[in-house]
Order: sequence, then structure tokens, then C-alpha cells
Amino acid sequence: MIGRNSRVQRWLTHHLGWVRRWSSREPREGWHDDVERVRRQYLESEQRFRALLESLPKVAVQGYDRDRRVIYWNEASTRLYGYSAEQAEGHLLEELIIPHFMREGVIEAHRAWVQEGREIPASELELRHRSGELVSVFSHHVMLGEHTEDPLMFCVDVDLSDQKRAHRDLAFATRFDHLTHLPNRQTFEAELDEMLETCRRRGSGLAVLYLDIDHFVEINDAVGYEQGDWLLVELSRRLRQEQRATDLLSRVSSDEFVMAFPGVEKEAHIVRLAAKVQEVFQTPFVVDGGERMITASLGASRYPDHGASARELIRNADVAKNRAKLDGRGSLQLFQQTFHDELVRQHRLAERLERAIDKRELSLHYQPQVSAVSGRIENLEALLRWTPADGPPVSPAEFIPLAERSGLIHRLGDWVMEEACRQQAAWRAAGFTESRIDINLSGRQVSRADVLERFEACLARHGLGARDIGIELTENVLITADSRILEGLRRLYHRGVRIAIDDFGTGYSSLSYLKHFPVTAIKIDRTFVRDAPGQPEDRAIMEATVFIGHRLGLEVVAEGVENEEQLTLIREMHCDLVQGYYFFRPMPAFDIERLLVGLVTTSPGLSG
Repeated sequence: MIGRNSRVQRWLTHHLGWVRRWSSREPREGWHDDVERVRRQYLESEQRFRALLESLPKVAVQGYDRDRRVIYWNEASTRLYGYSAEQAEGHLLEELIIPHFMREGVIEAHRAWVQEGREIPASELELRHRSGELVSVFSHHVMLGEHTEDPLMFCVDVDLSDQKRAHRDLAFATRFDHLTHLPNRQTFEAELDEMLETCRRRGSGLAVLYLDIDHFVEINDAVGYEQGDWLLVELSRRLRQEQRATDLLSRVSSDEFVMAFPGVEKEAHIVRLAAKVQEVFQTPFVVDGGERMITASLGASRYPDHGASARELIRNADVAKNRAKLDGRGSLQLFQQTFHDELVRQHRLAERLERAIDKRELSLHYQPQVSAVSGRIENLEALLRWTPADGPPVSPAEFIPLAERSGLIHRLGDWVMEEACRQQAAWRAAGFTESRIDINLSGRQVSRADVLERFEACLARHGLGARDIGIELTENVLITADSRILEGLRRLYHRGVRIAIDDFGTGYSSLSYLKHFPVTAIKIDRTFVRDAPGQPEDRAIMEATVFIGHRLGLEVVAEGVENEEQLTLIREMHCDLVQGYYFFRPMPAFDIERLLVGLVTTSPGLSG
């Protein structure tokens, strides 16, 4: 509060005295009313002034005389600068809150205002707290009684600490990773480009390593994101410990880090650097109370051979890292131009595949499954084919994995489902009522929540029943399926839809899984069929599979039968159905129709 004996009070009293003297002059009509009104206005002005200064909790106000001694100090000033009003009053302002480097300028600015009338402009300043720390404020100055012998100056300071802190936090968030506090990708790129300028001037090399933790998603799923975050922080700490002063390190995505090492000239140096980085994984990480060994795949690129800019080098190291992941956990791969060329080719192929449906370049071929005993055609497996209008056919072994990676598999799967149902409906209408068509559903397709409902809707749309179209799934898809997918499969199973495990024996290969899944058939993978005549181990696996399959009431199909020796062996094992080139290759719908009406001579292998 402003005390009665304060300089502010005396200044107000001085002006109220002028009102009183003015009121003692010879009166005229209405004179006393005018005087009373003026006196009342001054009193109200004083009260408002006091109330204003004391009601600004976040605005610090200090008053000082022509000698810059404090005569007023509100509570907000105490909170902002750490001095109480008793501690501040009577002291020079520059001794309290003005940093040493600003004092001469402040004294001169005050003198110029008092003596020459040059106002002090409002500005952002950093003033001194009692503790010595600097406080960011926006400071505005007001002078009262400017042309009197006793002027008063007031500093009105608005605390900018929150705004400055927000700006710092924003600047940090835009430049650094919030979890590990490492530079983010944008900062890393900028720093790497600066480093490359130095490399160009000196004629020296540089290496970039791209690190990706193997199966980090599984770690997160198993122990939770909090433990996963802890692992990332710990890995960052270990990498920092191995970092030289000139090296760069960044976290560029969830489980990916990039490092830059100047002065690296040869591939052998990169290999040694990578080995040094891999050493940080030799010590187990303590995750969720237990020790866990973690590995990471590394890709490397080198300046100037693999790029002239930060973005090129990072991209090419990333390409090499993706190739390393194909080689297994903890692998290292140095960038090769062929990697990038293949990626470009795959990208362009994916663009062409996306247009293939609209351009009617896709078709279904059908491969019969025949009875191993009678030779009768029982079922047809629908196989997708792509024949671009501007080039040769593309192998399914190439475009199906491409569709899986790019997400196009859902569009392709919908098209296959629709086309198979359309063709089956046409054959049923033509009187071919015996053979079922089986379609393949990939793991990526099954991951979509409504794929089985879409399958059922497609059957209904074409007027087909449960025994007209079957589905084939790999055993890995079944084993990793969640409860929602398994419930959908059970619904189809009880409706009578044929559900087969394709490529059986190449996945988890546990026969005990068969009793838990709603399946009606298993298809023995062609690798066992191919090697069984000469490999007793493969023959034993086939015999066991057929035996257990039959004991579980499942139909057993042998895939990839290509010669009479294989067929004889399969018949000895009492396999139910046979599929392979020895009988029929996949063929278009037109040839299947001719086959079904007996216009094509059957293979000699069909005779008993």
C-alpha cells in the first residue's frame, strides 16, 4: 500500500493543496460547487490510482524519485524480483534490479528524461532478481510531475517468464526429441549439411549409420510403452557414451536412430564403427524387471560416394538398413546403388499394379485339385495373374508381396473375391455344379476387421452357398489371429465353408494347433512333396501329417506334384487330393470350362 508519508502521497497532497488554495479565492456564483467537484475528482483519482497499483497481481510497479531511489514497490514487484517493499524503499533502483552491464545506460536514460524530456521507450528487458537470476519483463515507464522540481517515475513491468518458457519449450520441441532429448531429424539434417560443407572444404569423407531396433513393436506389446520408452532412453544414453565430440546422433522415429561420423574414408572403417555401435547391445537391457537382449539392424552410407547432401545420405543409409533387416537380427548392410534402383522399380511397379484393376489387366486362373484315387476333379484353386498391357506377365511371387507391403492387397483381395464369386455363379448357371473354388486370404487381408463379413456378403450378393467358395489361410495367419478373427472363422466353419491351411509345415509346424482352429483341410507344402521320395525325414513328416489330419477328420491335399514317383508315394500315404503340374497347370476360365465338359483330354496321371 502507498503510505501516507510516501513520496507518492506527498505528490498527490501537493496537487490537492493547489485545489484548496484555488478554492480560497474570491467566490463567484456556483464557485463552491465547482471547487467541491474538482476536490472530489482529485480524491477519487487518488483512490483509483492506489487501487490500480495494488490490484495488478502480475504487473510489477516500482516508483522512484528524481535520484532513482525507490519510493513505491507493490506486491507483484516482490514476487517478481524477490525484495519486499521494506527492503526496496530508499535504495537506488539500479542497485536492486538492474544488471551491471545495463546500469550506465539506465542512469543516462533517466537523466535524459528528467533534464531533457526524452522519454524512455517501452521494451523487453532482462532484469535482475534478488537471487542473481535474470527475469524477462516488458517494461514501460511513466513520469508524473514531469515539469516540476519533484518528478516521480514509475516502472510498470509485465512478467514474460511464462511466455519465454513457452517459447523455449516450443523451440526445444521443434529441434529435439521430447523423450531422449536428442536432436530430431530436422536438426540432424541441418547439422549434417553443415558438417558436409566442412568435409567438402577439407576433402574428407563421412559415414552415416541408420539404426533400427529389431522387433521393437513386439517389445512394446509385451512389456508396455512405458518400458519401451525406458529402453529408448537407455539406448540413447549408451550411444551418447560412445559418441565422439565431432559425431552427430539423432532419434529420427520411434525406434530408429541416425549417426554421422566425419573423417571416415573406407568401407573397412564403417564396418569397425558399426561393430563399435553394436557393442552397446552386448549388455542386456533391464526391461520390466528382467534382463532382455536387444539387437538392431544397421545400414550405412558414405560421403561422397552415396550422396552429397544430408537427405541423400540418410535416405540411402535407411535403404541399406531395410535390406539389412531382411538378413536377420543384428545385421549390417552397406548401401549399394542396386538397392535404390530396386526400390524405384518396386515403387513404379506398385503404381502400375494400382492401375491394373481399372485397366482390366488382372485375371484369375484356376488349378484343379483331383482325387488321388479316382482322378476326379474335386475343387479349383483360384490364382491371381497380372498381364500388363504394355509388357510381359508379372509373376505372383513378385507382385503379391509387393501388394502386401504397399497395402494394395486389400483392393486385390476384394477383386479376387468378387471375380471368383462372379465366375462360380456363371458356372453354376451353366450347369457346372460339382467343383468348389477356393480363394487365398493373406495375413494382411485377414488383419482387416471386416474381411470375413465382406466374404459372406459377396457370397450372398452372387447367390452362392457356403459350399461354393472356400478359403485358404497359411498356418501363421491362424496362429497370430486374434479372437475376433477366430470367431469369424468359427462362424464360417459352422455354416459349412471349407477352410484350409495352406503351405502346411512351413510356419510354426505344430500339429497340436490343428485341434484349436476351425479348419476342414490341410495342404502339405510342395517342398515336402518334392523331397519326400529321396529324403526319409520329409517322407516321415508327410506320413505323420496325413495320419494326424485324417484322425482329426481333415481333408489332406498334397501340393506341387510334378512326377509319377511323387504321385505313387502320395497314394501310398492315402492322401485325399492332389494338386500340381503333373495333372494340370493353372488355366484361364475358358480352358476350365472346356475341361469340365470333357473337351480336353485328361493327363495320363489320372488313370488308376
